[in-house]
Amino acid sequence: MVASIQNSMPHHQQKVGFGTIFRRLSRIILAGVVFIISLPVGQTHAGIYKYIDENGVIHFSNVPTSPQYVLHIKEDGDIDFRYPAKNRFDHLIEEAARLYGVDFALIKAIIRAESDFDPRAVSRVGAMGLMQLMPQTARNLSVIDAFDPRENIDAGVRHFRELLETFRSDLKLSLAAYNAGKNAVLQFKSVPPYGETQRYVKKVLRFYQAYNQ
Repeated sequence: MVASIQNSMPHHQQKVGFGTIFRRLSRIILAGVVFIISLPVGQTHAGIYKYIDENGVIHFSNVPTSPQYVLHIKEDGDIDFRYPAKNRFDHLIEEAARLYGVDFALIKAIIRAESDFDPRAVSRVGAMGLMQLMPQTARNLSVIDAFDPRENIDAGVRHFRELLETFRSDLKLSLAAYNAGKNAVLQFKSVPPYGETQRYVKKVLRFYQAYNQ
């Protein structure tokens, strides 16, 4: 037993042993705290930048790589979100990104916020699939099977591209329209004052920056 081993040791050795252990643990903890504090904070540009290339493709980035990018959405501070990598549908996202000129990371962020990559997801109001297409929207886009990942992503990105064009590439307004409907955004001429929509826009932008890391 531990107690019998301790009792067999001289009393002064017990004190020295525990004191030494305590001092060593204190040094280790202190060194760990200092190390964590000294870690460099990830350098970001605290915002999302945008430019439209000669082919009309809209590019968004939180790390602009050329002077063509202009600040589109300013963030109050650095964002350091880490989300599990879910790459199951990346090839379909890439197809739609190339076809409709929408950034891959942005599409993936929308899917993450909408369905968390569940192709069979159905919301309480009947939105379906990865990009949560409403029944009427699916019909308007000639979707046959809203639960088919390729068809759902294609239609969702096509719809979002139309919203980007309607709102002149304003990312916040386009995301708000994807969530609350185009008419609501046109009515308020800004992100509608709906708690769900405002949280949705912030969530997608956070996911978007995380996928751009």
